[in-house]
Amino acid sequence: MEQSTNKFIRAEYKLYDVTDSKAELLEETKPNRPFEFISGMGIAIDEFEKQLAGIQEGERFDFVLEPEQAYGEHVAARVFDVEKTTFFRNGKFDSEYIYEGAIVPLGKYKNQMIFWQIDAILKKYDCTLKTKIEDIPDDALNEILYGSLETVRIDKELVHTSSDYFVDFDGVVKYLHDVMENGESSNGQKWADQFLAECVCPECKGQKLNQEALSYRIWDKNISQLANMDLVELREWLNEVGNHMDDQQRQIATEILKEIRTRIDFLLEVGLDYLSLNRQAATLSGGESQRIRLATQIGSQLVNVLYILDEPSIGLHQRDNDRLIRSLKELRDLGNTVIVVEHDRDMMLNADYIVDIGPKAGRKGGEVVFQGTVEEMMHTNTITAQYLKGEQQLQKGRHRKGNGLLLTLRGCRGNNLKNIDVSFPLGCLILVTGVSGSGKSTMINETLYPILSQHFYRSLQKPMPYDSIEGLEHIDKVVNVDQSPIGRTPRSNPATYTGVFADIRSLFVNLPEAQIRGYKPGRFSFNVKGGRCETCGGNGYKTIEMNFLPDIQVPCETCHGKRYNRETLEVRFKGKSIADVLDMTINQAVEFFENVPDILRKIKTIQDVGLGYIKLGQPSTTLSGGESQRIKLATELSKKDTGKTLYILDEPTTGLHFEDIRILMDVLQKLVDRGNTVIVIEHNLDVIRQADYIIDMGPEGGRKGGEVLSAGTPEEVAKSKKGFTPKFLLEEMKRNSDAPDKPCGGSCADA
Repeated sequence: MEQSTNKFIRAEYKLYDVTDSKAELLEETKPNRPFEFISGMGIAIDEFEKQLAGIQEGERFDFVLEPEQAYGEHVAARVFDVEKTTFFRNGKFDSEYIYEGAIVPLGKYKNQMIFWQIDAILKKYDCTLKTKIEDIPDDALNEILYGSLETVRIDKELVHTSSDYFVDFDGVVKYLHDVMENGESSNGQKWADQFLAECVCPECKGQKLNQEALSYRIWDKNISQLANMDLVELREWLNEVGNHMDDQQRQIATEILKEIRTRIDFLLEVGLDYLSLNRQAATLSGGESQRIRLATQIGSQLVNVLYILDEPSIGLHQRDNDRLIRSLKELRDLGNTVIVVEHDRDMMLNADYIVDIGPKAGRKGGEVVFQGTVEEMMHTNTITAQYLKGEQQLQKGRHRKGNGLLLTLRGCRGNNLKNIDVSFPLGCLILVTGVSGSGKSTMINETLYPILSQHFYRSLQKPMPYDSIEGLEHIDKVVNVDQSPIGRTPRSNPATYTGVFADIRSLFVNLPEAQIRGYKPGRFSFNVKGGRCETCGGNGYKTIEMNFLPDIQVPCETCHGKRYNRETLEVRFKGKSIADVLDMTINQAVEFFENVPDILRKIKTIQDVGLGYIKLGQPSTTLSGGESQRIKLATELSKKDTGKTLYILDEPTTGLHFEDIRILMDVLQKLVDRGNTVIVIEHNLDVIRQADYIIDMGPEGGRKGGEVLSAGTPEEVAKSKKGFTPKFLLEEMKRNSDAPDKPCGGSCADA
């Protein structure tokens, strides 16, 4: 019998504290409890699922987590007798009885309050937990799922009280909602989310307002229809609406319409024409949010104000860059000062004054290497100036043909996608380009990645609508390398994330001094009692709460920020304690561990991605998005791969200097050289130029986008007459002397 795609893992598991000299059993389940219920122990479920991927039904395997993978909890899990099952088969219940697990979120009967409540509700209808689901009246099932209006009576024998116990029952669905909204564990929320799906309200059809409010119209539109329009369409409607009003309406609306048009024009000026007014703020990128605030400020007409913007060009196509620069100049011309932290070439060339900080990063940076006009900067020799003058360039693409295999996605129609088919040649560096809002993220992040994640890791994320996918057998895993933080707490750092800290601890454990004292690996962890400084709990600092002021952090008076107690710090390798090692930069550590192959291999990859300036023990909360992303890449590089991995990166150059982009691209090229496939969503022309294969989306953003305009090598796409990317790509190629010969009229490899 064919199983559904939503698979749930059932396993018997045991949790051990593995930090002491012997493993102490912390928790264990009864057989067949879903693994997703492990929420409080910090278990990395993704890691579990990766390891489970190759296990056959009924096959036995051991799963052990490194302490750092367990988000600071020093625990490991061992899983026995794994059985892959599904709760539903062909739309029917796995079990016919609630007692046997017919209510999927609850599983099989347990001696718990919720089952007592359900049993009490069923008794009212002359049913029991062992009554077949199909024989239970609909009214009873509604009460179980959505709650009972009456209090439920629980027999005193069950609750071991002198009288019957009366309790409210809100229903299984309410319980799931509570877990999703209020649950502290992300795994618990993920577990609850799999049973709930959002759908359009049948009453208002997604318009959010009642029929009375929707019955009011201006010309031919109600307020919900206007909010659904993209800004370009709305601006066109506003231009015409005055012609469809009577004299009285026109008199009332004139000034209001003028104000609305002005505000929308400000949003259009900063390149947000593809947005609609009802777009949820949570779905906006950082750059989009910043540009909305910028539009607000332009509209305020304030003077003598200092504006500070950090990377406002994030997620912006080259076409819209000019509009953004014009908007910033408008602010300046009003009499304001505008300070922009930016790496964009056009932004630098349009600046009145440039401050260049360097010369390099980390310990070798922190100096003002130049300040002055753009013209003056062109006579200097800083790294930034070298790239602006063209003395330094990112290398040209390698034009790989790939391995001849394709991953083909058919019938993509999520958001603004126009039922498109797209093929990705495997073994290539693939760039997905197009103006903001053209459908790049919808196609890759919301359609392709969830499909692959579901296929390989049984992910619960639902892909956008599509017809079919071909070529899954040609890849063995997918990795999404985003810019999200590598850790949520200061206890997480590059050493723990990459796994090199476990190797460093093992090195210290094997030292004669540590063996004499009987130290185990846990002794050298700042998360575990024994080796850490107990005054600060291994934090290295103490938080002093201030009334009416922000809390301040001061170094711990006992360990002075070293995190460990005196006995642990007495164990030294080449004169360095474990705290001294964590305080090293990656560059220093590469020299220090040059004769320790296991450690060197992992930290060398961090150096290779251009992060030699960060410290091994630097809290992950202090790393930028670009730094976090490159650490993830370094971790992937250090692993032994099969050459059949698909990597996905969304605008990896955000916040990166020209030199950092060069280093990043070298890393991506290495991944592709090993046979892997890398898909990058990007606007940066230096990166696009290096692609083996480009897929250009457009022609515009929003409703006017969602099509594949051209696909092929950079030279082929540059010859195309469709969309905006070819024009800018051609100019970039001419500047770097690698332009194609002549245009081809837009017929190149059109999809």
